[in-house]
Amino acid sequence: MTQLPHAATRPGFTAAGACGAHEAAVKLHVASSLAHVAPTDWNRLAGNDPFLQHAFLHALHETGCACADTGWAPQFLLLHDGGELAGAMPLYLKSHSYGEYVFDWAWADAYHRHGIEYYPKLLSAVPFTPVVGARLLAPHTKHRDQLVAGALELARQTGTSSLHVLFPAATDLECLAGHGFLLRQGRQFHWRNENYPDFDAFLAQLSHDKRKKIRQERRRVRDAGFTFRWLEGAGIGDGDWRFFARCYRQTYREHHSAPYLNLEFFSRIGAAMPDNIVMVCAEREGNRIAASLLIRNDTRIYGRHWGAIEHHPLLHFEACYYQSIEYAIARGIRIFEGGAQGEHKMARGLLPVTTQSAHWLAHPEFASAVEKFLDRETTLMEQHGRELAARNPFKAG
Repeated sequence: MTQLPHAATRPGFTAAGACGAHEAAVKLHVASSLAHVAPTDWNRLAGNDPFLQHAFLHALHETGCACADTGWAPQFLLLHDGGELAGAMPLYLKSHSYGEYVFDWAWADAYHRHGIEYYPKLLSAVPFTPVVGARLLAPHTKHRDQLVAGALELARQTGTSSLHVLFPAATDLECLAGHGFLLRQGRQFHWRNENYPDFDAFLAQLSHDKRKKIRQERRRVRDAGFTFRWLEGAGIGDGDWRFFARCYRQTYREHHSAPYLNLEFFSRIGAAMPDNIVMVCAEREGNRIAASLLIRNDTRIYGRHWGAIEHHPLLHFEACYYQSIEYAIARGIRIFEGGAQGEHKMARGLLPVTTQSAHWLAHPEFASAVEKFLDRETTLMEQHGRELAARNPFKAG
């Protein structure tokens, strides 16, 4: 590979292993913005993943949610073959580890204690979105290999400590492992639609105590006077987005933290990709109290954000889980993903699912130490997975 100049200049460079006339036509570029990438070209590579759509990512950047000022400087790799966009890799230069949901704070602390800088690091992910999806956006294996080689070259030449790929698809993992990345397990909890005709049919498959608990929780919310509305697509107006953003900010404030996203971002994705947006509004005595935001495609619905302007017991479970399950059943959606972590979700019928991340560290001694740590962590994760399996909430186990 020829030398890669500083990423800020966004130049082209020849992909790794290039030889011959055809391979010489393959070029990689570093883009600090998607403004000059045609949405049709990008979305052709992204497929039906709503979080990889040009509109979603560009909104994150343009509204200041994920940008250099917030520690998420876009450094996207674009691969052109014969002048056509044939591959891409969402990459960010990170100055912290917030908003990632794969925790490497202990690694950063170890670097600091030894007088070595851990930040900046390179990260391939969708900001603030713990959802599995393609990170090597290329249909051909050779282009995926070239994207990984280009990302590693970028990491080396910009002097970053490491390169991390979070929640990659299975097709990406084999490629990343082949380039020497260390693999790390994570865990989420997903609900699967077994062609249930209604919510009661789903409940009927749960063990008696879990079924009883859910009915009690739903009854308490209903008896408190709450009703719920599903708002979809163009049916979500400006006032709805303002109310949702207010709820979202309030919940972050109560947890003594700053929200990652802003009203402009929510409004932009609502306008740009309405078919992917669902909002659940909780109301009582004609007043809106809470709202949850779901992102969907034809087969999956993802619980993403929630907030309330008043605290009410069990309202979160109803608005975020039970309403989402009811919506999935009504719309014939196969999977509901309940977000990162949370073993309490098993009691609501969501089962554990293993996720992966991939990591490359430039410092050989730290890479060796992290590899040993991951070996131990993987053993513990597998043991914990067996313990969770024994707690299956369904009657058939």
